[in-house]
Amino acid sequence: MPRFATLTPDTAVGASRDLLSELVQRHGTVGDMVATMAHSPAVLGGYLQLSKAMRRAKLDRRISELVSIAVQSQQGCGMCLRSHIDAAHKLGLTEETISLAQQGTSEDPSIAAMIQLGVLVYREPASITDARIEELRGFGYSDREITDVVGVVALNILTGAFNLVAGLTPGD
Repeated sequence: MPRFATLTPDTAVGASRDLLSELVQRHGTVGDMVATMAHSPAVLGGYLQLSKAMRRAKLDRRISELVSIAVQSQQGCGMCLRSHIDAAHKLGLTEETISLAQQGTSEDPSIAAMIQLGVLVYREPASITDARIEELRGFGYSDREITDVVGVVALNILTGAFNLVAGLTPGD
């Protein structure tokens, strides 16, 4: 059950009102997470900026969704997990591929290595070794793609933690 009210351009104040007004004007509506984030213009603005920045990521969108699925399976945000599974389906990923990502792996060793990197960035970033980075480079990943995983995980931590704190669940 949601712990905070969703806000609208009419109920939000200050910078949040401006951000929500702009989003509603561009998209017609906003989801519960965004409408709830509007309680903090800093959180809402940060989320919007990081989301926009990550749309410029070089990392293949399918791999990004699989990393997100693995991270949200660890973090426990059902709302985010459902969203990323839906996105993976739209990208043509199979149930088996999605299930393996939920377990933190893939049939493809190069994709498994990126998923595992994402899980390590989430759980134990200090444990990432030079050898792991070299392994990823050996699979043909660029430094930009490897670095993009950190951004994907950061965005997932923000959205997942926010949804869990706000009490947002699938179906809200």
